Amino acid sequence: MVARYPLLATDVPGPASAALHARRTKAVSAAVGTGLPVYIEEASGALLRDVDGNELIDFASGIAVTSVGNGAPRVVSGVREQVERFTHTCFMVTAYEPYVEVCERLNELTPGRHDKRSALFNSGAEAVENAVKIARYATGRDTVVAFDHAYHGRTNLTMALTAKSMPYKSGFGPFAGEIHRVPMAYPYRWPTGPQGCAEEAFEGFVAQVRAQVGEQNTAAVILEPIQGEGGFIVPAAGFVARVARWCRENGIVFIADEIQTGFCRTGDWFACEHEGVVPDLITTGKAIAGGLPLAAVTGRAELMDAVHTGGLGGTYGGNPVACAAALGAIETMRVEHLATRAAELGEILRSRLVALAEKYDAIGDVRGRGLMQAVELVSDRDAKTPDAATTAAVNQACHRAGLLTLTCGTYGNVVRFLPPLVITEELLDRGISIFESALGEVAGT
Repeated sequence: MVARYPLLATDVPGPASAALHARRTKAVSAAVGTGLPVYIEEASGALLRDVDGNELIDFASGIAVTSVGNGAPRVVSGVREQVERFTHTCFMVTAYEPYVEVCERLNELTPGRHDKRSALFNSGAEAVENAVKIARYATGRDTVVAFDHAYHGRTNLTMALTAKSMPYKSGFGPFAGEIHRVPMAYPYRWPTGPQGCAEEAFEGFVAQVRAQVGEQNTAAVILEPIQGEGGFIVPAAGFVARVARWCRENGIVFIADEIQTGFCRTGDWFACEHEGVVPDLITTGKAIAGGLPLAAVTGRAELMDAVHTGGLGGTYGGNPVACAAALGAIETMRVEHLATRAAELGEILRSRLVALAEKYDAIGDVRGRGLMQAVELVSDRDAKTPDAATTAAVNQACHRAGLLTLTCGTYGNVVRFLPPLVITEELLDRGISIFESALGEVAGT
């Protein structure tokens, strides 16, 4: 019965969504964007039903949030039970067990067997901010090193860490200081080619930090094991491990931003595990709570406990309902072996995308891990000329056909695939076929 999906009762968006969008225009700031202006009334697993009765295939997961699918039973049950008990007290005022239990799970699951502590927050950006606070406090140093193509959030400090100007930074400065940016080991676009990328990028990284900042002045290096908004860039093999080792040798805190990559998305619980990297601090969010707002910093006990009492926290951080959702989501990932499932379905996704790259010259690169994969579209394969216009057109064609996809990338030329980890193989195959049709419609054969 999967062949009937997506089930389109109207054009996408339909008249009911259009009417709601007219209301939105009068009520919601125009600065808040929406990739596809359909209005969802119900969702289950990897399917979204809008107010017009259209049932769309979800290849976005709310930007890697609903990895266990919408309406996951353990998440729903946990939330319902917690809401009936109490909804909030503020952990800084009176504590409660779900907060402690989530921290225990994070300490167990994140890479490394060392003694760990965790603290809970509301959003990924808030987690990154607090990781930087911890690193600066613990080291007594100021500078934080971030990478080209990085995305770490929309607050003032995290905008400073983020590389891309539009739409994230333009017009919002001045930004927080003592941020230093270095090149990323981006194999597809490395000037001398992918073969020497890891070594050359690492040597350049060390030389630039040493000359322009000084190791003794560097509090932290923050890195996404796979860059998200920057284009699903998988750093050249060995690069992340070299950076982490160099940080350890120089007393610098290595922060892994796993907000988009974490919780089984890449085929392991955390993307760092693909190269055996153990970060000093790891930031998590998005998929942690199955759709409710929650984020965390987990790290070495001596770092996490270095900050004075009261130095970390927030009114809603670790809200009990969100914690209950997180416990349900984590248990779902464990019981349903979603890391293994992401790896298995990721092989299917990759093989299909590689086949499309052999067929369509518009695909310059296929990359990613597990169910976090992408294609970079170009107008000239030899010159690797970014093609943002074709990317936008393909994305729109997918939407019209009932497949919810997302774009990303510094140059706006990457289509990314983030289906829920519980998606069926048949529905995944159907979604890829829709993408192929959209690509053929826009880019030709």
